[in-house]
Amino acid sequence: MTLTTDAPLLDMRDIVKSYPGVQALRGVSLDVRAGEVHALVGENGAGKSTLMKILAGAERKDGGTIRFAGEEVELRDPLVASRLGITMIYQEFNLVPQLSIAENVFLGREPIHGPLRLLDRPRLWRESREILGRLGLDLDPKARVAELSIAKQQMVEIAKALSRESRLIVMDEPSATLSDRELEALFRIIAALKSHGVAIVYISHRLEELDRIADRVTVLRDGEKIGTARVGEISRDAIIRMMVGRELREEFPPRSAALGDVALRVRGLSRRGVLHDVSFEVRRGEVLGIAGLVGAGRTEVVRAIFGADPIDAGEIEVFGRRVAIRKPADAIACGIGLATEDRKGQGLVLGRPVRENVSLASLARLSRFLFVRRREEARLADGFVRDLGIKTPSIETAVGNLSGGNQQKVVLSRWLLTESKILFFDEPTRGIDIGAKIEIYHLVNELAARGVAIVMISSELPEVLGMSDRVLVMRKGTVAGVLGRSDATQEKIMRLATGVQ
Repeated sequence: MTLTTDAPLLDMRDIVKSYPGVQALRGVSLDVRAGEVHALVGENGAGKSTLMKILAGAERKDGGTIRFAGEEVELRDPLVASRLGITMIYQEFNLVPQLSIAENVFLGREPIHGPLRLLDRPRLWRESREILGRLGLDLDPKARVAELSIAKQQMVEIAKALSRESRLIVMDEPSATLSDRELEALFRIIAALKSHGVAIVYISHRLEELDRIADRVTVLRDGEKIGTARVGEISRDAIIRMMVGRELREEFPPRSAALGDVALRVRGLSRRGVLHDVSFEVRRGEVLGIAGLVGAGRTEVVRAIFGADPIDAGEIEVFGRRVAIRKPADAIACGIGLATEDRKGQGLVLGRPVRENVSLASLARLSRFLFVRRREEARLADGFVRDLGIKTPSIETAVGNLSGGNQQKVVLSRWLLTESKILFFDEPTRGIDIGAKIEIYHLVNELAARGVAIVMISSELPEVLGMSDRVLVMRKGTVAGVLGRSDATQEKIMRLATGVQ
């Protein structure tokens, strides 16, 4: 039973926040009740994360009021928020990989005993096991966090929040990296938290999830609150219109690129314990989708072709010529580009400006006598900001300050600048909003129309089906099958991915 009440547990009123050159929040209000899942949605840059960072004490508001449990509060820092029972689970987890699950759950609050105040390990293991049991998790409290999957690390974050007796938990894109089975486990945990009166603010770009778990939804756009509605009383199309301020007629735009010669052919690609005799080809103007369950070897295939990981056997042909790719520089020289799945960890230098991130793969072309031609670099970066609609105060702004969708556009700009003829997109729309997704879909179509061969990995089956000419399905490091556009369905893909006939 959900323990909702009419009086809000959290009441944020007219919250204002500015950064140099950017008005992030313009008088935003939000109320959340105990035992409620309140979805917070909007395009990247709408102000969702800023509002929640203010709630978590990680940012200071410039104006407005916050009431929690009926009392006005000043959330000066995360410690104040934590003491009130407010916890935020960020997309980038706040865990210490080399410590155990139990040590992470009670980090900074470890149980101690005796006059020497020594760590009470039996109590640490026991209490951690009890919390994990409340979440229905069969995990060893002594296991190192570094050895856990992303999904299990997320569960550890939730266990940590529960150990603090949190009254309100903010989950920022919790489903972005989860498989369907892991997502179901997350939903069960959220339902259990609701039944105990815990309030949850759920930030997500996957609008299809809202019907499953959310009670109400609030939409932000350009730092303003557009509206709040009960889920079930508002359609997905209406939410999208509120988010983007315009009608989006087609999520997957039509494409009619003519297919050309084979651009990339891979034969017998193998890596011990990871890939087994992987063979496929992709033509000029074609979008080849790669689908499969988490751990099937999708990312490992493109990393091996790009020279980021070694291979034990296999041949790679680019436009009919056999090539030896031992490192990424070799791949770039062959006209191959890779937009990585982890754009923050592997795709961008977050502390450097947009200008430098755009030019990173083209420094040889932009350099003269070992010096980068800054004026030319800036001109090119300005052009991509304009052409791709990258929202940034300046090309000198640190790319880490941009929203996820705009960061992804910077990554794509880098490979467009290299004039790559073969592009690998690994989860190109993960963690970005519906408007930015559609802009990237249009860009993919434009590239295909120019004759670029595109390989696109995605965990979202509607995206794979909507964008691909053919779908290659991976299972346990090998190719389980290839489906044509007219034959591919979600059911057929899942049968190949799971090995169920």
